[in-house]
Amino acid sequence: MGNLPSSVKLGRHVVIEENVIIGENVQIGHHTTILSGTRIGDNAIIGSHCVLGIKPGGNKQMRKTNGQNAELSIQSGTKIGNLVSIYTGTTIGKNVFIGDHASIRENVVIGESTIVGRAAIVELNTTIGKHCTIQTLAYVTGDTTIEDHVFIGPCVSMSNDKYMGAKPFALRGPTIKEGTKIGNNASLLPGIIIGKNATVGAGAVVTKDVPDHITVAGVPAKKLT
Repeated sequence: MGNLPSSVKLGRHVVIEENVIIGENVQIGHHTTILSGTRIGDNAIIGSHCVLGIKPGGNKQMRKTNGQNAELSIQSGTKIGNLVSIYTGTTIGKNVFIGDHASIRENVVIGESTIVGRAAIVELNTTIGKHCTIQTLAYVTGDTTIEDHVFIGPCVSMSNDKYMGAKPFALRGPTIKEGTKIGNNASLLPGIIIGKNATVGAGAVVTKDVPDHITVAGVPAKKLT
């Protein structure tokens, strides 16, 4: 690691490895670890007990990421809570807010001004657009695409493996188009597409594609008339 800017404020027992770049006016809380290959932009705030730049692990059964990017980029103005883990190969845009206990895997892109709520999980190879809200305890499965201005309610769950490991399947999470709203505790099955400005009711189980501009609810989810 090179010399830190004099404007950086470090808590107690912070660990910063070599090959880390930290911008001006960054604040890092107590006991946080910044691993090699992490880039933090100006005016970012990092909470306590975070680990940033984790290298992916696993065993032979676990697949690898789609990308080879060895850096974690946290852009300017982003605020990260306490006890957050973020893996390498991910890009966090400007002015993002990430709540306490959140976990963000490798090869993820999160657009500017998006909110990732407390204890939410974002799995690998996922793209989240700008100005989205991912609320508390939401589970965003791997290989998911979420466009701009999407609202994901608390405890929403998504899946990307149609056969639950029973036979080969090209893993594919949901695609959620711009402006969509997903109510709390809804479940989204692999590969479905939810159209622009659609609404999914609380507790719905979405098994089929949802067209633009309609509301669905129920188990399985159906259009409300």
